[in-house]
Amino acid sequence: MLRFYFCSFCSMLSAENPKEGDDEEDDEDDGTEVKDENGVLVLTDSNFDTFMEGKDTVLVEFYAPWCGHCKQFASEYEKIAQSLKENDPPIPVAKVDATKSSSLASRFEVSGYPTFKIMKKGEPVEYDGAKNEQAIVAQVKEVAQPDWKPPPEATLVLTKDNFDDVVNNADIILVEFYAPWCGHCKQLAPEYEKAAKDLSQRSPPIPLAKVDATQEKDIAIRFGVSGYPTLKIFRKGKAFDYNGPREKSGIVDYMSEQAGPPSKQVQMVKQVSELIKDGDDAVIVGVFSSEQDTTYDLYLEACHVLREDFKFLHTFSLDLAKLLKASPGQVVMVQPEKFRSKYEKASHTLTIKDSTEVSEVQDFFKKHILPLVGHRKQSNDAKRYTKRPLVVVYYGVDFGFDFRKATQFWRSKVLEVAKDFPEYTFAIADEEDYSDELKSLGLSDSGEEVNVGILGAGGKKFAMEPEELDSEVLREFIMAFKKGKLKPVIKSQPVPKNNKGPVKVVVGKTFDDIVMDTKKDVLIEFYAPWCGHCKKLDPDYTALGKKYKNEKNLVIAKMDATANDVPHDSYKTEGFPTIYFAPSNSKQSPIKFEGGDRTIEGFSKFLEQHATKLSQSKDEL
Repeated sequence: MLRFYFCSFCSMLSAENPKEGDDEEDDEDDGTEVKDENGVLVLTDSNFDTFMEGKDTVLVEFYAPWCGHCKQFASEYEKIAQSLKENDPPIPVAKVDATKSSSLASRFEVSGYPTFKIMKKGEPVEYDGAKNEQAIVAQVKEVAQPDWKPPPEATLVLTKDNFDDVVNNADIILVEFYAPWCGHCKQLAPEYEKAAKDLSQRSPPIPLAKVDATQEKDIAIRFGVSGYPTLKIFRKGKAFDYNGPREKSGIVDYMSEQAGPPSKQVQMVKQVSELIKDGDDAVIVGVFSSEQDTTYDLYLEACHVLREDFKFLHTFSLDLAKLLKASPGQVVMVQPEKFRSKYEKASHTLTIKDSTEVSEVQDFFKKHILPLVGHRKQSNDAKRYTKRPLVVVYYGVDFGFDFRKATQFWRSKVLEVAKDFPEYTFAIADEEDYSDELKSLGLSDSGEEVNVGILGAGGKKFAMEPEELDSEVLREFIMAFKKGKLKPVIKSQPVPKNNKGPVKVVVGKTFDDIVMDTKKDVLIEFYAPWCGHCKKLDPDYTALGKKYKNEKNLVIAKMDATANDVPHDSYKTEGFPTIYFAPSNSKQSPIKFEGGDRTIEGFSKFLEQHATKLSQSKDEL
């Protein structure tokens, strides 16, 4: 076989009849050979950098063999290759199988397929245009021009010299605090820049900015930045947490919504009366004389922080003020008719004065948002029912016309008890919506029409023994909980009979005994059996356990988080593997391992930094 090495744009030739000595020559192949497939060059981890040397412009597609979009685009991409080959000078077109060349995919932060990069003198230029021949060819030719320069970043760069000036004068601005070495920051960067470009063209524009928190440490400390990336919205210098998406369209939509007022003006009596009659949440209306009313400004400021969790309304209408029995300068919270009872007020009113603190208004919202017994749903769970203990009564909850009477029948029994336990939050929930939760409580097959559970502090759960519900049965259950007589329900694998390995196996039933043992420091990995990253970590983590096996006051442990409950909220698991260090003197405040160095050396440095009871010296370790 004749072998040819590519210049920037020639095709590979081959002979049909191999000659003697080919095997020996193939054995000497160093992996830098570049193959050609229908005019598209095939680049890999081995040959990419060698090929790029001396090239001005190269178009590269990162693809996955199984990707439907990639397969559909293959013939179009070959046309692009032919078109750019005819350019003067010719422009090479290449492709990379990102599933095989994982180092390249990681280096260029490829997270979807197909992804296109225009390599300009070895540096990637993002392509975010239409995926067709005309658009791609035009963009590549533009970048290939000798005088082409990358457009300036739309994202503002803030430092100690300009931060306060920019932030204090912006009606709204989103600021990212990042670290140059942070993988999540690198992944966010292109999406953030695209969003910045889109929002800069909005009328009025919404600026996006970034701060290198490793260089501007004083600014990061001032705003409580402890992890990367941290995003905050600033309004005239006042900081608010950003809780939106982290991809371009999501950032654009979220910030566009945030730029609007936090409260919507209502003028018609019918608008509010319909919400009161059929709504699912408390109706909040601020009543004011005009937009110049100073209490109106204070109301809006109070609404800004809570705008994602509450729906705020305001009015300047005298008719609405009359409906709400309110005067200008007052805020009224009205519960929908279906949640009212004889044990609670139908509405609450707060009078705002010039001396009223913003926090007082916010506390008013939070205090009265829930009725005595509300309806817990998947849509409001994270916003309304995070306080613990939470008493939940599960049955077929349906406020539709045909089932409202039955729904209220059971709710009324809960109300009779809830009025006597103001320190607890009570809610009803549809059993189908919370079938997984019922299963975790051991109540999915109880056979009862109505079931009851208590979600306690620290992630603990308690189930009422299956029994026909009435007010007295419910009262006895809650009193037993209050007196500490109930045992929590814990999903757990069997306790290991032999647990003498270098890495201790923790299950739900032994979590408190092992991880929460105040006599020992514990490093615990929460994993999933199917997680590839967990499997890859396993040899190093086992070796770490062996390294510290003689440390009597340090435990290296792991737990299958898919098969066991973690009975403490401080140890939240949002992905796998998640690793925490639980110091002997601070079990409720574990330290999350967030470094990218998941090696024995990386873990050792982490342990040496945080351990409270290491007996060996660092040199010995």
